[in-house]
Amino acid sequence: MPDASAGGDWTRVCDADEVAPGQIKAVEVGNLRVMLANVDGDLYALEDRCSHQDFPLSAGFLEGRQVECVFHGARFDLETGKATCLPAVRGVRTFEVQVDGGDVLLRGA
Repeated sequence: MPDASAGGDWTRVCDADEVAPGQIKAVEVGNLRVMLANVDGDLYALEDRCSHQDFPLSAGFLEGRQVECVFHGARFDLETGKATCLPAVRGVRTFEVQVDGGDVLLRGA
C-alpha cells in the first residue's frame, strides 16, 4: 500500500470501521460518488456507477472479489474495475485506497 504521509493527493472519506468486512459503502469526494467495498479486510474503491446504465453499484452486493449491480446483474472486478459479466461491457474507474490511523483514504478521486 502507498504511504499517505509520503505526499500525493490522498483524501479522507470515512472511518475504517464504517466499512465492515462483507459490506459496501457509498461516499462522496467532491462531486464524485465512490463505492467502498471490504472483502475479508481488504478495501477497494470504484466509481459508484454501473457502466451499463449509471445505476449505483453501492446498491449491489459482493460476490467474492466482484460487485454485482442489483439492477441488471452486471459484475465488476473490485481490483481492476473491469466488467466481468454482461450486460456491462465497459469497466468502471478504480481508486487507490488505504487505511491510515483508522481513516480510509483515497487517491485519484
